[in-house]
Amino acid sequence: MVQFNRRTFLSLTAGLAFTPLTRSLAAVPNRPPLRKHDPFTFLFITDTHLQPELNANAGCHSAFLKARAVPADFAIHGGDHVYDALGVNAGRANMLMDLYKRTADDLTLPVHHTIGNHDCFGVYTKSGAQPTDPLYGKKYFEDQFGQLYYSFDHKGVHFVVLDSIGITDDRMYEGRIDAQQIGWLSRDLAAQPKGTPIIIVTHIPLVTAIEDYDVRSTKPEKHHGISVVNAYEVLPLFDTYNVIGVLQGHTHIVERVEWHGVPYITGGAVCGNWWHGTRLGTPEGFMVVDVDNGVLKTRYETYGFQSVEPKNT
Repeated sequence: MVQFNRRTFLSLTAGLAFTPLTRSLAAVPNRPPLRKHDPFTFLFITDTHLQPELNANAGCHSAFLKARAVPADFAIHGGDHVYDALGVNAGRANMLMDLYKRTADDLTLPVHHTIGNHDCFGVYTKSGAQPTDPLYGKKYFEDQFGQLYYSFDHKGVHFVVLDSIGITDDRMYEGRIDAQQIGWLSRDLAAQPKGTPIIIVTHIPLVTAIEDYDVRSTKPEKHHGISVVNAYEVLPLFDTYNVIGVLQGHTHIVERVEWHGVPYITGGAVCGNWWHGTRLGTPEGFMVVDVDNGVLKTRYETYGFQSVEPKNT
């Protein structure tokens, strides 16, 4: 008899990135029948990590040109627009954001933005920035893109974009949804008409299997940055609503893990392995998401980028 433990199960399900969810969410206890919505397509574009080095601006340009050729209603950027605002001075950080915004003009689609850890300015002490700087931390993102977490509706589907970045007292970051945001999320979900299909977006994953198959660091990490450390406080909120999918960034892989009937889909990265080729077999690309009858169907689109300094993993 073959026995399956948690590690084996997650590793097996992680490869199902292109398989649509076929089980009705209504079959899961406590969820109401799905409210009808119109079908549509959108793009999930994450981890552009724009920088002038390694042909990154040319890479983003190519990705956005391909993306805008896909018939889609809008795009969601999953975070880490630039590389990197955490540990650089204000001059470098502003240059990176200007470069991103000029390149993003190629996309020609409405874009909803998610904050990533690299979209926070001056957090690392090596940046030379002080917490009193007017752009410090998340203000850098807010000034360019607006709210840190928010929701919107499209064709009968409710979208929730989360801020999963916790800035620590010692000027590092971790994956965290703070208490104030959890309270807001609880109220936002409760305000939706019964049965509304809901899609959640987060930069740092709420659920991922990457720690089961990635090479682990020999040095213990001071802060948990690979996933949301307090996901256990967030996930129970989804059990009584029709959350039809959670889209995630940060790890630069394509992955799908299902928990309590909800698919947690990690969307790869425009930059691949930080512009050095493939990341654990995932090449540079973005995700196309079709939404129909309460089901997310995803496909990962590559755009032919060739790294000038390949370090494929």
